[in-house]
Amino acid sequence: MNWIKIDEVAKITGITKRAIRYYEEIGLIQQPERSDGQVRLYTEKDVQQIKRVVDAKEVLGFSLQEVQHFLSIKERILEHKEQYETSRDKTFQQSELEEIAVGLIEQRDMLQEKMEKMKSFQDELKDLNQKVESLLNV
Repeated sequence: MNWIKIDEVAKITGITKRAIRYYEEIGLIQQPERSDGQVRLYTEKDVQQIKRVVDAKEVLGFSLQEVQHFLSIKERILEHKEQYETSRDKTFQQSELEEIAVGLIEQRDMLQEKMEKMKSFQDELKDLNQKVESLLNV
């Protein structure tokens, strides 16, 4: 396996080592493997997970709490998928899955609202740019 040390992960993801350790502490990413000398060793999958957190935070404007909520929903879905496929008692899982579905709708609605706000800012910037260009052409 190709292990990646925290210094390299920080360079790849564009965040600090302190932020990476904090993400581990609050459960946004899993604790990495460690060498005999306790050096954190990450996989490519770990790096991709960190990149997704960074993108959700920076590009989408999600708070760390919102990212945590999304990841917990995703984890619950994967757990239930495995349990559902192997279990004969589906009634308990049905109510939990309905709760997850409500959470997903809330997440989707929140994202839609953010996208609409971003579109509004984009339109405003286009309008301002057109005004500047018309002033330049006078």
